[in-house]
Amino acid sequence: MDAKKTNLNDLTFEEALKKLEENVLSLEKGDLGLDESITLYEEGIKYSDYLLKKLDSAEKRVEELSAKNDGNGMPSLNTEPLNI
Repeated sequence: MDAKKTNLNDLTFEEALKKLEENVLSLEKGDLGLDESITLYEEGIKYSDYLLKKLDSAEKRVEELSAKNDGNGMPSLNTEPLNI
């Protein structure tokens, strides 16, 4: 990861997306050395994988909620926290 050794699991979806966007912008500028570019690219892959997992988890949760539909077009209330 980056110099701060950020733990992906400590980031929200939005924070990880922002870090990925920052990496992409830095790479697009084209003024980095090879080693730094490779490091940012590797980080970007990790952020991308993390974001895809978060999206998959959210999609599964929505599907679960839809499956628990109470018959009137509204999902039943569920007090369980989202584990995204």
